[in-house]
Amino acid sequence: MNLRSDTRRQVLGAASASVGAMAAGLAPAAQASLPPVFVLNSAEATVSLLDQSGIKEISRFAVGKEPHHLYPTPDGKTLIVGNAASNDLHLLDPLTATMGARIRNIDDPYQLAFSPDQRWFVTAALRLDRVDVYAWDGKTKRLVRRIAAPKAPSHLWFSDDSQWVFVTLQDSNEIAAIDLQRQELVWRHPVGKTPAGILLAPDGRQLFVGCMGQDFVEVVDWSSRKTLGRIVTGKGAHNFRGLGDRRHLLVSNRVANTVSVIDMQTLKVTAEFAVSGGPDCMEVTADGRQLWVTQRFAGRISVLELPSGRLIQSLRVGRSPHGIYFHNRAPLV
Repeated sequence: MNLRSDTRRQVLGAASASVGAMAAGLAPAAQASLPPVFVLNSAEATVSLLDQSGIKEISRFAVGKEPHHLYPTPDGKTLIVGNAASNDLHLLDPLTATMGARIRNIDDPYQLAFSPDQRWFVTAALRLDRVDVYAWDGKTKRLVRRIAAPKAPSHLWFSDDSQWVFVTLQDSNEIAAIDLQRQELVWRHPVGKTPAGILLAPDGRQLFVGCMGQDFVEVVDWSSRKTLGRIVTGKGAHNFRGLGDRRHLLVSNRVANTVSVIDMQTLKVTAEFAVSGGPDCMEVTADGRQLWVTQRFAGRISVLELPSGRLIQSLRVGRSPHGIYFHNRAPLV
């Protein structure tokens, strides 16, 4: 762990305290019995189920081929695992890990998400150069439109009003905006090499884009389609996770083997944590005290203490762990 100053330690400490305050409403039973941690092992088509309290693997079970990302339904009662290579979804109970239905004929659901108004379920079909939009009524999904999005649509983020979904295009070094009312791709904007993670700041104006082929996060004013700047974090700047305080943004740098913390107001890096083995997806506990990180190249996950960044434990899971989720998590931003 490498904190750059005591001031930065204090900033993160205040942020973690803020997230902890948000979580104070958790029922005592929920605090005493923590829900399981789900880790998607992309290269072996399995999910590692971890005990959150003891930080150990409880079991490992099979899902479809190449599970990369996962997302809860709007009511929080179901966790959806997207199996990109077998073209289907697995539904799980996020509290008990009970396996539910398997929904087939969902083409290449590499990345998946629901719009804030809960009307749309959107998947990024990376290998098919396409974004698929499904109508969602709370129970079933109905394909509405398949939208060409060359090349290699990777990660998604919605505008707060659910009118727009923003997509990174890994192989054309661009981001794109899809108008969900018109059901069409409206514009594209060039960014750094191999863009992956994308996130909209709480101000609703600035998009943060992880440029995996380089060492920075690009900041774009999407309404004017102008790049505002580039924040150097580390080689392989890949994916994001908000700290939950609506100000600080975690960035996994897969090649540099670090996780950076960005202040979204000042556009500065405020802290940096060492995480070996290709850090990828991240999750933050509801109290803001722990950061869980998948180590894509090492077949492990690491649990870090916040705000110090001290390594609590590293645990072996399956091959190429990617997405991670637990139900008692901090807000996404």
